[in-house]
Order: sequence, then C-alpha cells, then structure tokens
Amino acid sequence: MSLETVWLALLGLLLAGYFVLGGYDYGAQMLHPFLGRDGQEEKRTGGNAALDAIAPFFLGNEVWLVAFAGVMFGAFPHLEGTLLSGMYPLIVAILAGLVLGNAAVQLRRRSHSARGRRTWDALIVFGGVVPAVAWGLIVGLLLHGVPRRADGSFHIGFGDVFTPFVLACGATTVLLFAAHGATFVALRSEPRLAARARQLGAKLLVGVAATGALALLLTLFGAGASMTNRASSAVIAVLLVAALAAAWWYLSRGHNVLAFAATCAATALPVLLVGAGHYPYLLITDAGAGLDIDHAITDDATLKILSGFGILVIPTILAYQFWSWWAFRGRTGQRHPSYF
Repeated sequence: MSLETVWLALLGLLLAGYFVLGGYDYGAQMLHPFLGRDGQEEKRTGGNAALDAIAPFFLGNEVWLVAFAGVMFGAFPHLEGTLLSGMYPLIVAILAGLVLGNAAVQLRRRSHSARGRRTWDALIVFGGVVPAVAWGLIVGLLLHGVPRRADGSFHIGFGDVFTPFVLACGATTVLLFAAHGATFVALRSEPRLAARARQLGAKLLVGVAATGALALLLTLFGAGASMTNRASSAVIAVLLVAALAAAWWYLSRGHNVLAFAATCAATALPVLLVGAGHYPYLLITDAGAGLDIDHAITDDATLKILSGFGILVIPTILAYQFWSWWAFRGRTGQRHPSYF
C-alpha cells in the first residue's frame, strides 16, 4: 500500500470517526426537547437527560473534526483549497452551528427564566440540525458531482444544492444523526427514558429508510449519485441498508449496545461510500472526471514529515477517546452527576 493511499485512508477514518462521535452529539441536541426530563423532574434532579448523556464527550468529539481538517490541510492541500472555497457557505453553516450549539448547551442551565431557557433550547436544536443538514448536503454534492469551471476550479451554486438528490441526502443525514443520538441516549439513560429513546429512534430509522430509498431511486433514474466504482458502491450501499435494518431490529427488542453499534456503522458508511465509490478521484464533476489523488496530495517529502507527527498524534487521540469512554461508562444519574 502506498503512502498516498495510507493518508487517504486516514483522512476517511478521521471523518468517519467524527460522523460517528459528532453524529450522536447532533442527534441528542436535536432530540433533547423530546427526550429531556419534564420541567418538575429537571428542577428536582438538576439536569436534562439527553444532554447529560453527551455531556462528558461532546467537546472532545470535536477533536476528530480538527484532526480531519489538519490532515486535509497538510496532506491534501489541493483538495482543501478546492473543497473549502467551493463549499464555503456550507462550511460556515457547520461552524456556526458548532459554536452556537456548544455555547447554548453550556449556558442553558444559567438561565433562570422559562423564556430564556426556551431560547437556549432553540439554539441547542439549531446547533444540531444545521451541521447535520450541511454535512448531508456536502455528502450529496460529493456523491453527485460538482460543476467545474473553465480554469479547473470547482464551484457550488444554489442550483447545485437545491436538487432532489442532494436535498434527499441532507434529509437522510439529519434523520440518521437523530436516530444515532436517540440510540446513544438509550444506551446512557435510565430504563424509563431509554425505552422512550428506543421508540423514537426506531421511528426515525423508518424515516431514514424512506429518504434513503428516494436518493437510491433518483440514482437509478440517472439523477443521483455518479459513482466511479459501481461494484464497490453497491456493496457499501448494501452494508448501509443492513446496518439500518439491524439498528431498527435491535432497538425494537431493547438491545441498546448492539443497536448503537449498528447506528455507528450506518453513520460511518457514507464516508466510505464517497471514498471507495470515487477512488482514485476525491472530487468528481457531474461529467464523471475530476480531482484524483495524485493531483490532490502533497509531495512525498512532506508526507514523510507528516507521518512522523501522525504516528504520535493519532494514537493519542484514540487513547483519549477510549479513556473518556471508560471513565464515564455507565448510565447517567447512576455513576455520574448531572452536567448541564
């Protein structure tokens, strides 16, 4: 395996890890008005169940996004320059959602009025929905292909975003992240709330199946994804369907751990679909050609220098993640106090 392929795999791993870990953050934020405790119970216990489930992790999960951006800047500078400039409005929407959502989660409890708390609640939901929608639109654009100007640069216009396939991908991602968040809340919460979260998560997965089927139909009729490697794409699509079906099955039968493993796979597989389905291209146009790995990656000397840092940084990130999960294992309210 070449060094270029290793770095491409690392880029995909970091983005997939962020989808898995950041995805349940976004989902819990979107669902916290429905899965949080009622007003009297929250006043008595001092916390909100859905937010308490993600509290020990939600800032640490952003490290995966930072690492992904760092790898893209360092190892794939031509991809970074093309992708960020072409999708600038969507990137700004993601960052705005992250900042407002994180601030609202931490400041919500400081509000002593019902009106103030409703404002923070709206911002928390906003901070979950907007990044999820934006990431779904980006995935849809990457799958479909983006227009290329005469000078070789890529450009995304409103007409490219507001197409049935790209919008279906955005809706699918929102529902998938919400179902992932509901499954995580079920895994972390006391039995009564876990049962409510499982019911809501199962319903959301039905919605994921519906919007995903729409995206698939559009692809079959030539108005959806433009895949370079159709065999690999078909295999990954089947795995995605199997993961969603398994998640629904396990949620319906109260197997929280297995259901969460299935939604983790479902949130990671779209990244693999983009990477493996288009390889060796990282960006494709709607005509089928595009920016391949040889033109996107930096030179070998820089990759070797970066590899030395990667050997130290990546294991550190993984060790921190495993430690935080071990330290804060168990259901909220049993081993750990309320955070928000």
